[in-house]
Amino acid sequence: MDKTTRPLAVIAAFGASLVVGLLVTFWLVGGFKTVTAPASIGGAFQLTDQSGQTVTEKSLLGKPTIIFFGFTHCPDVCPTSLFEMSEVLRAMGPDAAKLNAYFISVDPERDTVAAMKDYLSSFDPSLKGLTGTPEQIAQVVSGYRVYAKKVPLKDGDYTMDHTALIYLMDRNGKFVKPFDLKRKPEEAAAELKRYL
Repeated sequence: MDKTTRPLAVIAAFGASLVVGLLVTFWLVGGFKTVTAPASIGGAFQLTDQSGQTVTEKSLLGKPTIIFFGFTHCPDVCPTSLFEMSEVLRAMGPDAAKLNAYFISVDPERDTVAAMKDYLSSFDPSLKGLTGTPEQIAQVVSGYRVYAKKVPLKDGDYTMDHTALIYLMDRNGKFVKPFDLKRKPEEAAAELKRYL
């Protein structure tokens, strides 16, 4: 090896070791795993809306769906998210009828059908509130990989700590991604219209 090719060989060896190191690091952090998250969010459920109608996973079919999990005694995150959902539905105009929008309770103990109906009267009328038995809620919470935990308060009451994502499901009831409401309602509405 002469003096002109030796530096090139050193550079090539360094480059190759850098690439190998990056590939090994990527592999170690799970970069080559098959993405299965979208298929693992969702599934079968049976709940009741604020009108007393049964809603199941089949109710999602044919329309894109946005879903928020929360509870009616929530002091801030839930009413804010439901207000934002309502604003997006309003911005969609007549196209809002081509979308499912659900608020699913993580607090079946207090969130009866009547409580959901009363609570949702402050939001867009196309927003449906879903509740059920503790077992039914546990099933949907598990299927959507929602974190929900009862947190006791000093006065003997309790609150719920929970996931605060908006789930976007496609027309086939498959999870697409968390949906961002922290923008102008018109921008969020324009994105949702692409899934109609």
